[in-house]
Amino acid sequence: MTQFTTPDTEPAAKTSPAAAGELTGRTALISGGSRGIGHAIAVALAARGANVALLAKTDTPHPKLAGTVHTAVEDIRAAGGQGLAVVGDVRRDEDVLSAVEQTVEAFGGIDIVINNASAIDLSPTEVLDMKRYDLMHDINVRGTFLLSKTAAPHLRTSAAKHRAPADGTASGSAAGAAAEPEFTPQILTLSPPLALSEAGLDPIWLGRHLAYTMSKYGMSMTTVGLAAELEPDGVAVNSLWPATYIDTAAIRNLAALAGEQGETMIRGARRVDIVADAAVAVLSGQVTTAAPDGKLRPISGAFLTDEQVLRQLGVEDFTDYAVDPEAELIPDAFL
Repeated sequence: MTQFTTPDTEPAAKTSPAAAGELTGRTALISGGSRGIGHAIAVALAARGANVALLAKTDTPHPKLAGTVHTAVEDIRAAGGQGLAVVGDVRRDEDVLSAVEQTVEAFGGIDIVINNASAIDLSPTEVLDMKRYDLMHDINVRGTFLLSKTAAPHLRTSAAKHRAPADGTASGSAAGAAAEPEFTPQILTLSPPLALSEAGLDPIWLGRHLAYTMSKYGMSMTTVGLAAELEPDGVAVNSLWPATYIDTAAIRNLAALAGEQGETMIRGARRVDIVADAAVAVLSGQVTTAAPDGKLRPISGAFLTDEQVLRQLGVEDFTDYAVDPEAELIPDAFL
């Protein structure tokens, strides 16, 4: 895992450590986001002044899960940002292309891509239906690759526009025009760290739920590859994963099927705010690493956890994020 540091600043308040993450005028395109972690990140970005476009299928209410892409955009606007709802499926090339085109048309470009859409099925190999296998790989791996690939040219444009030249002159602007503030465009993927051992890839998670792990690891491999591919262009690429269970509608539905054990799952979870705060910190450049020239640059090519990011910002007490501060926290999978 990449080691990283943060500037020597006073720790922010524990309940909103990313409050200083100024993103006014930046544009983010998120897959999913109608509810859960994606929705929380979208609203948090909007609260820092960002424009947020959502590509999601939920055009109409789900019978068991609250929220649609339209209500999510209402929440984005209520938080202070500009929102755009794009009804579509990350598995369809034409929908992803349309989402990128609509976002650029509405806001003038793309500065941030968040690969949030994901499907899960923890069934063992012999039980798993191949339709579910295909669904996970089409959304998790292919969808992440496709959205990143399609938006990459716009991220490169953003990098050229915001990068500070060595001579201090305005980049990409006419002589005498004001330079754009320095900013690093980013791709952030909600995927886990690759479990490694001295012998290579650790089979622990592959052995527990092979198909799902393959799909999530595929998302993480795009982080490794795209970080290297886009580094010369000034685009950062990272993965973020929750350190504990997170209280979402999807988890509550699973918990409802598990009876008393499910109640323990929810009580041992944290609120979605912790992932949102960590995401804002990463995307606004607060999480940095030392470059070869000795200067601090936004982290890239890293597998990060929400707790790890916030500890680097000076957060010591995570009690306010807990669903039940008295309950024992349950570590998330892949950690």
